[in-house]
Amino acid sequence: MADLPTTAKAVIIGGGIVGCSTAYHLGKLGWTDTVLLERKKLTSGTTFHAAGLVGQLRTSANITQLLGYSVDLYNRLEAETGLQTGWKMNGGLRLACNDERWTEVKRQATTAHSFGLEMQLLTPKEAQDLWPLMTIDDLKGAAFLPTDGQANPSDITQSLARGARMAGVKIFEDTPVTRIIVDDGRIRGVETPAGTIECEKVILCAGQWTRTLAATVGVNVPLVSVEHQYMITERIPGITPGLPTLRDPDRLTYWKEEVGGLVMGGYEPNPVPWAQKGIPEGFHYELLTSNFDHFEQFMDLAIGRVPALETAGIKQLINGPESFTPDGNFILGEAPELKNLFVGAGFNAFGIAAGGGAGMALAEWVAKGAAPFDLWPVDIRRFGRVHQSTDWVRTRTLEAYGKHYTIAWPSEEHASGRPARRSPLYAHLKAAGACFGEKLGWERPNWFADLAAGEVARDVYSYDRPGWFDAVGREHHACRTAAVLIDQTSFAKFTLKGPDAARAMNWVAANNVDRAVGSLTYTQMLNDHGGIECDLTVARVARDEFYIVTGTGFATHDFDWIARTLPEGCNAQLVDVTSGFAVLSLMGPRARDILQSVTEDDVSNAAFPFGTARRIAIAGCPVLALRVTYVGELGWELHMPTEFAVTVYEALMAAGAPLGLINAGYRAIETLRLEKGYRAWGADIGPDHTPVEAGLAWACKMKSGIPFKGREAVAAQLAGGVKKRLAGFAVDDPEVVLLGRETIYRDGQRVGWLSSGGFGHTLGRPVGYGYVRNPEGVSEDYILSGRYELEVASVLVPCTVSLEPFFDPKMTRVKV
Repeated sequence: MADLPTTAKAVIIGGGIVGCSTAYHLGKLGWTDTVLLERKKLTSGTTFHAAGLVGQLRTSANITQLLGYSVDLYNRLEAETGLQTGWKMNGGLRLACNDERWTEVKRQATTAHSFGLEMQLLTPKEAQDLWPLMTIDDLKGAAFLPTDGQANPSDITQSLARGARMAGVKIFEDTPVTRIIVDDGRIRGVETPAGTIECEKVILCAGQWTRTLAATVGVNVPLVSVEHQYMITERIPGITPGLPTLRDPDRLTYWKEEVGGLVMGGYEPNPVPWAQKGIPEGFHYELLTSNFDHFEQFMDLAIGRVPALETAGIKQLINGPESFTPDGNFILGEAPELKNLFVGAGFNAFGIAAGGGAGMALAEWVAKGAAPFDLWPVDIRRFGRVHQSTDWVRTRTLEAYGKHYTIAWPSEEHASGRPARRSPLYAHLKAAGACFGEKLGWERPNWFADLAAGEVARDVYSYDRPGWFDAVGREHHACRTAAVLIDQTSFAKFTLKGPDAARAMNWVAANNVDRAVGSLTYTQMLNDHGGIECDLTVARVARDEFYIVTGTGFATHDFDWIARTLPEGCNAQLVDVTSGFAVLSLMGPRARDILQSVTEDDVSNAAFPFGTARRIAIAGCPVLALRVTYVGELGWELHMPTEFAVTVYEALMAAGAPLGLINAGYRAIETLRLEKGYRAWGADIGPDHTPVEAGLAWACKMKSGIPFKGREAVAAQLAGGVKKRLAGFAVDDPEVVLLGRETIYRDGQRVGWLSSGGFGHTLGRPVGYGYVRNPEGVSEDYILSGRYELEVASVLVPCTVSLEPFFDPKMTRVKV
């Protein structure tokens, strides 16, 4: 074996498919001074026993694109490296056995069309023609994606490794990393028994070992090991090499052809965790003891679909541990806790499908300092404080694993690991009928049941109108006609304080925040391409201090972005104060009357105009009041030290009761903001969207001449035009259900998809938003001159388009 180098530009830890793919792509990018270290042998962790199915469709366009890249890579890899990969593009079938699943599958087909995949809907007989051994007496229909396929995990990993070596990357087996060297907060290198390698960047692709290794340098990677089993049969007459992969979620199983026989595995509702006390020393190229008793729950279901299985010979029942995550998505990106430490792990048993694309994305992230496109669904910064606990992560992960093949209902909530983070108002709201959801560990009221009328605070899910539709409608109308009070304590809140706070904040923020004390500014924060990295509000509370408010789920992401983007040498400290402050949002046309009745401070429009922040007292309690809205009505966000929340809540509810004030939740916020056209980060806007494309250029300080990050990209688009633009869509038929990802057709041509959708209770019709795309350019005239339809669950529905909010476009209600 060659001697271990003493220096490298980057070191990859882990020689499974993701580590080798990352090495391959770094080599392609010219990072030939890269070293991959594998503790045992390539693929010997969990890659070697992966089932090898490669499916592409996900609920995110970009993750679908990433998996599609894997397919493109696997199509050409063997010719490039000369090593067989076992890749076959034999297509993938997905079955539906009941009406609800068939609706889900039809919506998945629409999503596929939105993202450029030609998923075909089939009758049961057409599906059987593709998969003759299966029975179809219980089928409603099926979907077929011709470009899905399967691969040999070990072969494809070795092929990627050869490609990496061909590019100059060095790979060392039997070389465990014993320590990541960090000095003064900076990566200095890695230690191994064969010597130390000095490097600036480390990429952790160590599979189920990643969490423990990352923790040694203070980095949290929320994944745990779970046993996963599949059966391999002897040859079965009638099985052909071109048989598509098959997913039968109502029977919890998946299938693929294997040397004339079948592989059959599944996702059980009662998964078995593994290595709860740590992974055994030296574990590699090992399988766990086959658990036939546990696997038995699949057998009747599987034989009911493929009767030939009953008499087939069984070669082996594979039981191998895989790393799974709390939300079922893998983990990519630069760790927020440690600069230049990157992670690619937690692939939830679809590492082969994701491996090619994940390695490409991770390599670009390492080499260029940013992901190739928005990868928020898999970004490591989507996690928070609750994910520090391995017990919590395991509890939630086991629930997510058990739901792998259940119907993915719109707005479905998890039940495990709850409650964890509670507002001081939790008990009050529960007694008032709150049905809670959870985000980043926070319990948040989604909607309120009318307990006096016998309603139950329990979600009833549906692809039609969900069980909470009427309750949310009540809250929606109360906000439009009287007032609502919403507990938004879970907001992430930061302070930036110091002599250089204004200069630093004005560089990071696209809008002008260097205004008078008491000013409140809605702003985006942009990357160098003009993409929207953060979308938040900033209150100037002192000459040298700003109070920043952003969404619950973006706490880690936004803090990390701001901290990394502050100009070097600025004397300003960023502090997360989320847990120190409760938030009550008082919204509606009667909001001022209610607020004025509980404070001696003047809250008239003249004294307290829109877009300002003031410190007031409510029932003797100190409150920072922000005159802002996300629902399109007169209102205030009331921020107060946590211990005052109950007193303020009780005072407001008592004062507001005669004026029609009621509690409201987050699902009403969503329907209200859709009517008003307010954007949601992570859906309507993100790093792939600029303020010009999103209709938010008015929130950029372009006329001021003041520099800010991303300014040049915005200026270029203002001068040269854009190729996509956000528009609103409304459907006249109130029975149509918009959820997001519905395909947008302009004059019969596919031009995009909805980024979000819902029902506008004031408008009495469904509303959605999405980008209209055209490679030749998109202008206002182009958008408004078209005839539009939306594909909803594979049915075309006529709709109207607008570039203005459907409700109160002049903002007269907000600024009253």
